[in-house]
Amino acid sequence: MKTALSIAGSDCSGGAGIQADLKTMTANGVYGMSAITALTAQNTLGVTGIFEVSPDFLQQQIDRVFEDIPPDAVKIGMVANAGLIEAITQSLTRHQARNIVVDPVMVATSGASLLEQAAVTALRTQLLPLATLATPNIPEAEILAQMSIRNEEDMVTAAKYMNEAYHCAVLVKGGHNISDANDLLCSAGTLTWFRGKRIINPNTHGTGCTLSSAIAANLAKGFPLDKAVQRAKDYISGALNAMLDLGHGSGPMNHMFDLHSAFALDAHADSF
Repeated sequence: MKTALSIAGSDCSGGAGIQADLKTMTANGVYGMSAITALTAQNTLGVTGIFEVSPDFLQQQIDRVFEDIPPDAVKIGMVANAGLIEAITQSLTRHQARNIVVDPVMVATSGASLLEQAAVTALRTQLLPLATLATPNIPEAEILAQMSIRNEEDMVTAAKYMNEAYHCAVLVKGGHNISDANDLLCSAGTLTWFRGKRIINPNTHGTGCTLSSAIAANLAKGFPLDKAVQRAKDYISGALNAMLDLGHGSGPMNHMFDLHSAFALDAHADSF
């Protein structure tokens, strides 16, 4: 069985972060593992507390995974400070990690910055150059490309800049009312559009985590980058279309929308 490691924060309500990553990896047919960067107190209404682990403890988690079950892919999500980014970079470099997908969680839904400037610099200079793929949304791409993005032409300019500047493939996600769920991949200077239909669903908590984890899972299984992205987009569309409705705010998707195993049936279904 192929394996994948998520390095990210914990979401106690289960819709994003480590919890969403592990569900997504399982649903996409790989064995998921985790190294937690921070504990959060949150639900569908928002985040009320963050407790970061130390860089040393994060490095211990990563090292123990690689020493025993080397992952076929690595997904990196919420990393709040430069010390944690440096710890991740050191471990992944030492273990010669491959198929690294970085979801640069930099901006909250409210528009507030989630990273101090030192962490943004470390992300740019240390982590992104190690990545196979970065998956910024529009606000994050604006920070990384140092420009405003208002249309598809701007997405092209930003994607080309980031691909060249950070030496990794870049998937600019157009979900922030730029191009109606159309995403743009720039890899080795080649541009590929992934056209999508916007799904009217208010429950989108964890979509970025889910997409990047699904891409990592498909890379772990040996799919080429463009195919891994398309399969991940198809998966997230299915999860959104399932219209799960939990919580009082922006709720989670149904990561297990296509799970038809007999072990998943409830007590009122036919037994086996």
